Amino acid sequence: MKRFERLEQIRRMDPYEDASEIYRLSSAYEFPWDFTRSLELALYRTYAVPSIGRLLAETAELTDRAQKRYDDTSLLLDAVVEHGFGSGEGRTAIRRINQMHRSYDISNDDMRYVLCTFVVMPKRWIDAYGWRRFSRHETVAASVHYNTLGRHMGIKDIPGSYEEFETCLDAYEEAHFDWDEGARRVSDATLDLMASWYPRPLAPVLRASTLALLDESLLRAFRYPAPHPVTRALVRRAVRARGRLVRLLPPRRAPHHARQNWEVKGYPNGYRLDELGTRPVPGVRGCPVRHLDASAAE
Repeated sequence: MKRFERLEQIRRMDPYEDASEIYRLSSAYEFPWDFTRSLELALYRTYAVPSIGRLLAETAELTDRAQKRYDDTSLLLDAVVEHGFGSGEGRTAIRRINQMHRSYDISNDDMRYVLCTFVVMPKRWIDAYGWRRFSRHETVAASVHYNTLGRHMGIKDIPGSYEEFETCLDAYEEAHFDWDEGARRVSDATLDLMASWYPRPLAPVLRASTLALLDESLLRAFRYPAPHPVTRALVRRAVRARGRLVRLLPPRRAPHHARQNWEVKGYPNGYRLDELGTRPVPGVRGCPVRHLDASAAE
């Protein structure tokens, strides 16, 4: 297979009818590393909305059990990508997500914003750092895939196109990004988790590198000092150089899914989808998301 052959395959597919298959080809074959990094930053980004970050701090899932929360989120979301919405695995993953999310109230607007980050941030990351830019087919397919996921989660007023997702995200961040002490604790715990995946002496470098990839609005919301311009330039050039190197390599022949990521460390002996995640008790450090009716849980 030649380097752009899979992109040609994607362009022959229907981005609406084949949306989830196109998304799987993009995330598991074309850009697995980029999707992992961009979705990490997408979820991290949501902490800067105080209503989200504060409640996540109250659950302690991302401060006391950060690795498990990271693993479970990655595995549940990616099970839908790997197996499809109609599969037993996909239905089990969505059911588990909704069961966890049923315990606490959160606004539909916050739920929709989180969904927007899953659509917008991978495209922005790949366009900036990937070995090629995201194609229009992939952009449309990602929007359709997450529109479908949002409907399975009971979210209302979901954007219908990438442009609408992007507009919703940018407007929501402009209106809601702000300082919150609990959100800062969640942010610090997440940065510590990412640094823990590497040898301890590298932790300061990795933290500085991560901050160099954040935009000014995030840095202000968390009250982090702005990285030195040289640090920011070096880090971003290094990530772009990685993309240029990948472009020279042979295309991936086997899919790479989240369960294969070495950052997922909590299940060395395997796992069952229906046992992932928390079993929150409403009002007792449960998961801070909007109550869904029984039909949405399916």
